[in-house]
Amino acid sequence: MQIISPEIIVPQAVETEIQAYGETDITATAIAKTSWLVVTETPPVPAIIQAWDLGAGESAVLTWAYGNPAAEVIIDDLAARRCAIALGISVRGTLGIVLIAKQQGIIPYARPVVEKLRLCGMYLSDKVINQALLLVDE
Repeated sequence: MQIISPEIIVPQAVETEIQAYGETDITATAIAKTSWLVVTETPPVPAIIQAWDLGAGESAVLTWAYGNPAAEVIIDDLAARRCAIALGISVRGTLGIVLIAKQQGIIPYARPVVEKLRLCGMYLSDKVINQALLLVDE
């Protein structure tokens, strides 16, 4: 059984990027008001991750996981996912988290969550969405 952690570590660099959207942004609000999202400082980005020339947030997430080998990262950026795989870091996308939440009964339906993600700016093709929702009988 796949498990969703009771805490999700959010590197400070990710929080900074999200806060730039403003206080009314749904993600900025979530970080400020959600106790299981734990903002954490990360060590300096090692050269092996710097070489991938990723954004500050992606680099911070990968740096944290690089120092915590049992961690799984949630990353949607393709280049960052490739870096994670190359470094042996377990990676999952946001869509995968939604599917696990549905499978574990944390949410009753995945489709409304996926549609909300799209409305908030996440790009997901209809084909990917439909294939994913079939996995959870939707």
